[in-house]
Amino acid sequence: MAKIPLFTPRKAASSASDVPPIEVTNASAPRLQPARVWRVLVVDDEEEIHTVTKLVLRNFEFESRQLVLLHASSAAEAREHLATYKDIAVVLLDVVMESDQAGLDLVREIRGPMKNADIRIVLRTGQPGQAPEENVIRTYDINDYKNKTELTSIKLKTLLYAALRSYRDICLLHAQRHGLEVTLDALSAVSHLRSLDRFTSAVLQQLASLISYHDKALYFNVISAFAQGSGGPEYRLLASSGAESDDGAVAKDVAGAVGANYISPEADALMREALAAKRSITDEHHFVGYFKTRAGSENLLYLSNAAKLTEFDHRLLHIYCKNVAFAYENLQMQQEVEDSQRELIYMLGEAVEMRSKETGNHVKRVALVAELLAHKLGLDAAEVEIIRHASPLHDLGKMGIPDHILNKPGQHTESERETMRTHARIGFDMLNSSDKRMLKVGAVIAHEHHEHWDGNGYPQGLRGEQINVAARITALADVCDALGSKRVYKEAWTHDAIVAFIAERSGLQFDPKLVKILLDNMDAVNDIRRRFPD
Repeated sequence: MAKIPLFTPRKAASSASDVPPIEVTNASAPRLQPARVWRVLVVDDEEEIHTVTKLVLRNFEFESRQLVLLHASSAAEAREHLATYKDIAVVLLDVVMESDQAGLDLVREIRGPMKNADIRIVLRTGQPGQAPEENVIRTYDINDYKNKTELTSIKLKTLLYAALRSYRDICLLHAQRHGLEVTLDALSAVSHLRSLDRFTSAVLQQLASLISYHDKALYFNVISAFAQGSGGPEYRLLASSGAESDDGAVAKDVAGAVGANYISPEADALMREALAAKRSITDEHHFVGYFKTRAGSENLLYLSNAAKLTEFDHRLLHIYCKNVAFAYENLQMQQEVEDSQRELIYMLGEAVEMRSKETGNHVKRVALVAELLAHKLGLDAAEVEIIRHASPLHDLGKMGIPDHILNKPGQHTESERETMRTHARIGFDMLNSSDKRMLKVGAVIAHEHHEHWDGNGYPQGLRGEQINVAARITALADVCDALGSKRVYKEAWTHDAIVAFIAERSGLQFDPKLVKILLDNMDAVNDIRRRFPD
């Protein structure tokens, strides 16, 4: 068969099986999913070039994706398409159109003001003498330069395959760079509470960036390879994406531990196979990654994709998820340590209350009321969490007070009162040597929670905002709860009496702003007391 230059159009043979590329001829046409198609912009002022290009590429396909042809007869029309569609892969660009330099000027604009270094630009000219090839290639950031009379149908397809492969690889590099950025962002958040939830959700966002999946993704920790009573595996769902549809792999209302009965038969079969074989299982449209950490923890990633996963995708998923499994294990261990520290803090606070013959629920209520006040005051989430978990340490220094003074039912003598007041300094000295932020804040709270807004408190006589905000918050939460609790020296106060006293002490003992927040939220405070009674 003779080679047919595109500059000389011929009528192409057609058949019922021929599937023409999707054509979009104006900028207002609806957008398609960029990952499902390849957009190619044809810019030429000769109608026959557009016609022949459509005929030659009518059955063109690359990596199971259709071709979308966009047409422009001038550089001005091309600019409209470039402004509308940000995912154009290739532009086949005529040099001479509304002016002798129209195509070259558009190249400068694409690479310059438009800042588009990704799109592959192929210049086509019917007047090679007008723009000499060597000069154009040297001067302009283009990817190829062709004489229209040289472009046979085979050469055009070969050119397009090469250009699309180049564009695909550029997109992969961008996706990997974005995935790295998301990974670093996720890892930078591990110091915050509940960081495991944020980390596992970020995992699937990164995978979306890396391989552009469109369907379901599920990330599991294997609780038991054979759950008791069911005979099948039991998993903990760590993160999910795209599973909201009715035929999703996991039911909508499932959280935490999930059994095989919640997983679709297809997903269950693949996951069982991977778990039994202790290796990743892949096919054209599914990936089940199996990852075992140094500590023996087993994790599974189930991924389904409408588009065919490439061998590169499979390798990338395996390497990436193996490292994610190790990172998750490290974060889990870190969170277990932090949870143990918080539990120990509560136990210390409760030990003080028990020594004072008071209920341990007092420190829980103080912590929750302090959290409420900190949140309503507008502190950021990290500060709110620190205050919640450090506030139970406010009376830790009472461990250094003799029993006969600490539990005296009547009023203290002046000497005994001075001894009681030393608990603020004792608590500070016990905690301040730690380099942990939570304990450092606990030291400040212990030291300053008896300071008064008007400067008449102890031990330093601080006033107003000289008093640390965590101490001001804890002081108000502590007094509010103590007034409503029975002590060896008093009965519990009524709600109205508590409100009246706190309102009276606003601006004297307590921060007026915090008093207003507390009084505006007394329903929530009372609810905390109901949930954690003495």
